[in-house]
Amino acid sequence: MADEKEKGKEGELELDNSGKKKKMIIIIIAVVVLLAGAAAGYFFMSGSDASQAEITAALDSEGSEVKVAKASSGAHLGTALYVPMPRAFRFNVPGAARDRFVEIRVQLLVRGGDNEENAKMHIPLIESTLLSVFSQANADDLATSAGKITLKQLSLVAVQKIMTDVEGDKTVEKVLFTGFVMQ
Repeated sequence: MADEKEKGKEGELELDNSGKKKKMIIIIIAVVVLLAGAAAGYFFMSGSDASQAEITAALDSEGSEVKVAKASSGAHLGTALYVPMPRAFRFNVPGAARDRFVEIRVQLLVRGGDNEENAKMHIPLIESTLLSVFSQANADDLATSAGKITLKQLSLVAVQKIMTDVEGDKTVEKVLFTGFVMQ
């Protein structure tokens, strides 16, 4: 009887140890998968310093002279940075049937830290310029995607002009609409 009780306890201990081993293996596998995912994410997000022209020239099997010339010129665009406007632009626009209320959220695409600082320093001037461009729009144009694209282009031209006047260079590469609501 005592021998059977001891064997029963040993069997339970073996089951507990095998359960603990399985749990430990699962935890180890989960940690390895997480580390591999983190390494892959870092690899894909880190990117290289090669400019787009150099990549295009390297991938182009024909090696046209224009692409090679761009790659060898060493023109480095810089890191793309986004400068958000602190407030959404809210305004009324006239339409053929009725006036509409519009809200536009804007971010500016700039290249390099110096341009980012210039854009941040002149946010009130940029906001004023954008608001003057937006106030010239009408609801019928803004209802179409072509009208929105035209508004973006007009905004970019106006912002680049004012930044050239103030800072001596365009500073802003693109005006991006990150939110657009018309009621």
